[in-house]
Amino acid sequence: MTASGEPRRRRRADAERSRNDILDAAVRLLRQRPDAAMEAIATEAGVTRQTVYAHFPSREALLTATVDRITEGAVAAMDAARLDEGPPTAALTRFLDVSWHAFEGNAPLFQAVPIGTAEENDQARHASVTDRLRGLIERGQRAGEFTPDSSPPWLVTITIALGHAAGEEVNSGRMTNSQARTALNTAVLRALGAREQRG
Repeated sequence: MTASGEPRRRRRADAERSRNDILDAAVRLLRQRPDAAMEAIATEAGVTRQTVYAHFPSREALLTATVDRITEGAVAAMDAARLDEGPPTAALTRFLDVSWHAFEGNAPLFQAVPIGTAEENDQARHASVTDRLRGLIERGQRAGEFTPDSSPPWLVTITIALGHAAGEEVNSGRMTNSQARTALNTAVLRALGAREQRG
């Protein structure tokens, strides 16, 4: 079993490495060129177009996996921000900062994802984010820092909707990144009944 299993494990490891290389290349390239073709992404990854299609049967599938990769990075950054420590309002500000940083660096890529695909995958993609946000909101309510008048799920929905609205303002050119980020922080803090903390 060891003799036959070793080549199989090696092939799996090679395939996983190839997939990761493609996703990393897609993130780099699509940030600059949201309309980049599969062939360009293959070139950036140092593989053939056939290899890209072996892992991702369509450009849509690759875009979805790329956004999933970015979301995973954002979730890791949220965990590094220690949202379960310190005053809940300060932790909420850290959550918003991490979330905005993920959007700010990848806005062109997010725009490249077809609307139908984005909507279908949004709920599942948001699950790891909403779980952390809900825990933070519940902690804030217990501490008396956030309004007790609305349920945590509703406050999560409001926060995410405000984040999408802020992103759309930037994408449409109606706000700069800085303006939208400030407006988002203010709106979310008000919606949750929290006071803005400075310094």
